Amino acid sequence: MKSVISNLLHLFYPHICLGCGTDILEDDHPICLKCLHILPRTDFASSPDNPVEKMFWGRINTHGVTSEFYFVKGNVIQSLIHEFKYKGNKNIGLYLGRMMGRSIEGSDRFKEINALVPLPLFADKERKRGYNQSLVICRGIAEVLNVPVISGNVIREKATETQTRKKRKERWQNVESSFGVINNEELINKHVLLVDDVITTGATLEACATEILKVPGLTLSIATLAYATN
Repeated sequence: MKSVISNLLHLFYPHICLGCGTDILEDDHPICLKCLHILPRTDFASSPDNPVEKMFWGRINTHGVTSEFYFVKGNVIQSLIHEFKYKGNKNIGLYLGRMMGRSIEGSDRFKEINALVPLPLFADKERKRGYNQSLVICRGIAEVLNVPVISGNVIREKATETQTRKKRKERWQNVESSFGVINNEELINKHVLLVDDVITTGATLEACATEILKVPGLTLSIATLAYATN
């Protein structure tokens, strides 16, 4: 009976792969095994001195930095991130967050993490979108690592323009002094993983990290869903 109901639901509400459109996939997966196989994984979690880690050398003091995927245009990862960020599909963010969590869990470099902090959105932007995508990713990671997500302590104090078409120096000037930390007691002496969706130059994360690192005794690591090389 359960199988019949499942088949009827699939007939009227088909569950299709967001990568290739096939309907041959597990109910709790947004993509099929073929598309899962071609996701451009980085293995940065287990690779010290990886490209995203080097981005912060001489800029901020980090314990470890990783990105789960390369952001490759035309690849299924682009479709997934677009569906997640702009079409309200939070299940994709949770799914990819769990993948990040498993990579981080398997790395000795991130063993001591005891708090997850999402990169905050400006309040008006979050209201318009309906959610903070970094917070959703954090929740997926937290399901695997079993560590708390601390949101609301790190805030975005002013709105900024989109970073998309700006050069490196302009990106930094755009986000400088945009972040603040309030009620920092929850972060004192913690090893914090700061989480964002896509990193390009690292300017936004650097601006946020600069404020977080003012918390006494705090150790900072950074993780992003994807790394855009240009």
